[in-house]
Amino acid sequence: MIDLTFWAPVMVGGAVAGASTGMLGVYVVGMQIPFLGVCVSHAALAGAVFGSLFGLSGPMLLIPALIGAIVTAMLLGLLEPETTHININVLMGLLFTLSMGLAFLGIGLFPKYGISDNDVRNLLWGSLIYCRWDHVKLMSAVAAVQVAFVVLFYKEMRAIMFSRLHAAAAGVHVTLIWTIFLVLTAAVLTVNFQTIGGLMIYSLMANPAAAAFLLVKGHGRALGVAMGLGAVSGLGGFLVAAVADLPTGAMIVIVSSVLVGVAAIVNHRRRR
Repeated sequence: MIDLTFWAPVMVGGAVAGASTGMLGVYVVGMQIPFLGVCVSHAALAGAVFGSLFGLSGPMLLIPALIGAIVTAMLLGLLEPETTHININVLMGLLFTLSMGLAFLGIGLFPKYGISDNDVRNLLWGSLIYCRWDHVKLMSAVAAVQVAFVVLFYKEMRAIMFSRLHAAAAGVHVTLIWTIFLVLTAAVLTVNFQTIGGLMIYSLMANPAAAAFLLVKGHGRALGVAMGLGAVSGLGGFLVAAVADLPTGAMIVIVSSVLVGVAAIVNHRRRR
């Protein structure tokens, strides 16, 4: 029996996390840069690790995590592939390896200084069951900003998805809008760390979007379906985990993966 009074913020948090990351995934998967989520989330992890080393704990770890993610996002936004002559996926790979190196360096220092790494481990693997209404409000506020950005720059982001060069030629301020989007991506992923953890949050971003592209056509429809499937992944994964007494983060990832499989079957039958 699920105690709704205790578990309500957990369920709402899972749904909000899934919907917001699913919306992000439409752009990330649509532009074929799925590594973005891994890169930014691990930069946030590195920030959290060093924040913990300097004495921060609990919700306060979101501050250095957000700083690490935003710095990485701004670097990705400002270092344009056309001027640096470096493919964006290569650039993300370089920043990812640097972030991982810094994160594991910091983790290796915990025993040396006799500091507990429990908070960092929670960020690695996720701890949705500890999500409370204060955290849900923060997640919802960031999600609201994200929705406002998508509404305001719907046409511009759709043009950037198609081609950054063509968008720039059409008068779109590509660098500015793209950098803002990346900063929002950093914020969304960081505040949702508590849902499934930094090592698996990429799945909650990519899977609902991939399923949406298999089910519907059109940018607007894909956004709506991805948000819905993301919410189903977050809430459904929690419910399965609660009933079967399994890790919530892992079940959220598995549910989102199952949805991709179902979408692929539906898509295949349609083609036949």
